[in-house]
Amino acid sequence: MKIVTLMEDTCGHPECCFEHGLSVYIETKNHKILMDTGATNAFIHNAAKLCVDLERVDTVILSHGHYDHAGGLMAFCEINKHAQIYMQQTATGDYYHGERYIGIDKEIRNLPRVHFLRGDYEIDGELSLFTNIAGRRFYPRSNFLLSERINGNNVQDAFLHEQCLVVHTPESTVLLSGCAHNGILNILDRYQELYHGIPDLVVSGFHMMKKTDYTPEETGTIRETAMELKKMKTRFYTGHCTGQKALDLMKPILGEQLKEIHSGSQWEVSS
Repeated sequence: MKIVTLMEDTCGHPECCFEHGLSVYIETKNHKILMDTGATNAFIHNAAKLCVDLERVDTVILSHGHYDHAGGLMAFCEINKHAQIYMQQTATGDYYHGERYIGIDKEIRNLPRVHFLRGDYEIDGELSLFTNIAGRRFYPRSNFLLSERINGNNVQDAFLHEQCLVVHTPESTVLLSGCAHNGILNILDRYQELYHGIPDLVVSGFHMMKKTDYTPEETGTIRETAMELKKMKTRFYTGHCTGQKALDLMKPILGEQLKEIHSGSQWEVSS
């Protein structure tokens, strides 16, 4: 399995753009997958520089209904006329950060290749999607700034629109999440409930980014999260909404178990 970060908030390749957003390309024996498309069409430029042929992508996964993960989807559909697109039905909701709209382009609802899902879904023996993440241990506090507008009223976003991709191969299992709004530990709990084990590799933002300093409580939560992750044999590749401050807190605990991703990062996955 090959994984390429087509877009992330930081630069990892001299010829690649970077922006606040995420897009990951995954190539397996049976599929060429695009998970999220960044905030704009800039990921298309990066794909060309990284020799990723987007016309050959057969499966697109939208991790959740925020612009920084779906902003390039309409542009992608102009160059790829066949890939099947999977998102939760609730991903087209009206999502806000304070008073700022952060939802996706409503035109996405009219794309004929979109499969609107209601919960867990198995695409085939290699690819499956899961949601319904109910746990709330070490829940990211930054979520409390995010809401959904329903009938003119803003209510706390419950992130029912968030879904995770699991790639199963004979050699390894990879779990991919966009931002892990539901909390990376709660996502892993749900994974264990469904698949009765732990993934070999996780690629995900941890949604710990904060522009101001962390409170002592927040610092403690980040370190405790890292200590829980340390108990697993899983390798973690993270970036985007994790934030450098959180990475600096987690790295001494997780060591080589934790890797940073950047625009242009790519690696091979083996057992």
